[in-house]
Amino acid sequence: MPPRSNPTARQARLGAELRKLREASGMSAGEAGALLGGGAAGIGHIEAGRWGVSAERVRRLAAHYRAADERLVGELCAMAEERGRGWWEEFRGVLAPGFLDVSELEHHATALRLMQLTHVPGIFQTEDYARVVFAGARPRLPERELRARVAHRVSRRRVFARTPAPETEVVVHEAALRMRYGSRAVQREQLEFLTDVARWPHVTLRVIPFDTDDLIGTAQSMLYAVGPVAQLDTVQIDSAFGGGFVDAYALVTMYRELFDSLARSALRPEESRKLIHRAAQEL
Repeated sequence: MPPRSNPTARQARLGAELRKLREASGMSAGEAGALLGGGAAGIGHIEAGRWGVSAERVRRLAAHYRAADERLVGELCAMAEERGRGWWEEFRGVLAPGFLDVSELEHHATALRLMQLTHVPGIFQTEDYARVVFAGARPRLPERELRARVAHRVSRRRVFARTPAPETEVVVHEAALRMRYGSRAVQREQLEFLTDVARWPHVTLRVIPFDTDDLIGTAQSMLYAVGPVAQLDTVQIDSAFGGGFVDAYALVTMYRELFDSLARSALRPEESRKLIHRAAQEL
């Protein structure tokens, strides 16, 4: 079979987890490849996400590796069997693959934890607010891509129409409420929508106020996607010139602890809604 030229982050993650199981067993790629009737190159393609792998082969490899975590193996089998095309596929070839990977990550998450310091979290941005944010990209985006990015960002909220919707914890700094993107009208509309979001049944939104005394200095924006098992938790980090995914268990644990620490610095949900409403009224 021809290898995939550009595997999705989820396909690459399946391969990476299989590699972790193999390495934990002390088995070489050549030994694992022999089990499937191939060699080290074939296992290398599977572990890089360039080749698909069936659930039956995942179970054979897991048994060969003496992987004892049945829940993890079951979830890896489920990943291997995925064949559906998500709504984000309509943007493939228009947007960079990283945008689609974020959508797929959110779609499969059992829960979400979002942290933003200077922006409203992307999944909750209004069309006009998102357009202003993307319009600030350098170099400037072509109009077609700008429209596609905005449409994709707004479409990410489809995850909350899922049954069950992911339980979502959101922590934003008051700076994200006060920094103006676009006109007063754009920012006011965004804050009014965020006030509505704070009432959604599956969303818990808290704000870190300017006058907090114990905000830690290592705070940063993140999307933490909770997987069906702890080993499949993933963190997506944004930067000014792109983003990336973190799935090493030790690092993911550190990000989870960081989020929990930031959440403890935030106001309670009712107080947070009042602060968001007040910020909108003051525009």
